[in-house]
Amino acid sequence: MANDRFELKPLSPAAIDAALKRALHYRYLNQPHLAESICRDILGVRPDHEEARVTLIMSRCDQLGITEGVTVQDILVMAGELPSAYERAYYSGLACERRAQAALLRGGPAAGAIAFDWFMRAMAHYARADPLRPTGNDDAILRWNTCARTMNTQPEVCPREEDAGVQMLE
Repeated sequence: MANDRFELKPLSPAAIDAALKRALHYRYLNQPHLAESICRDILGVRPDHEEARVTLIMSRCDQLGITEGVTVQDILVMAGELPSAYERAYYSGLACERRAQAALLRGGPAAGAIAFDWFMRAMAHYARADPLRPTGNDDAILRWNTCARTMNTQPEVCPREEDAGVQMLE
């Protein structure tokens, strides 16, 4: 197996802060697979490192629809392990929203209906996050509004004909 060919070298604990900065840098450079690798190295040394866990989740979200083997279900599992109910809801919403965007980018005859389903799931997560948000943090509201605007301005983002009239807010 390819996974057994090389033993990974552990990151030194003193390098964690610099490594996290580098992971963020790679995300900004649109190289999420490199950011993911770095986050996994950090979590190998500090499994409780919350910022590395969030950056890993975001790096995986960046790869939805692009990298084979990256699934929203895996990301939702990771988000479900975050410490606060707000973070669990918010990052689950981001995963669903990114999945919706990936469907639109991929296109195809059912892309709008698939995106609609995922946007509705994202909005349900954001609605759960909203009352839990820290004071002064309106990120869940901003994300909810982005989903709503996308659905309001892109007529192809609509429910399947058999689902029209039924809204799927969880």
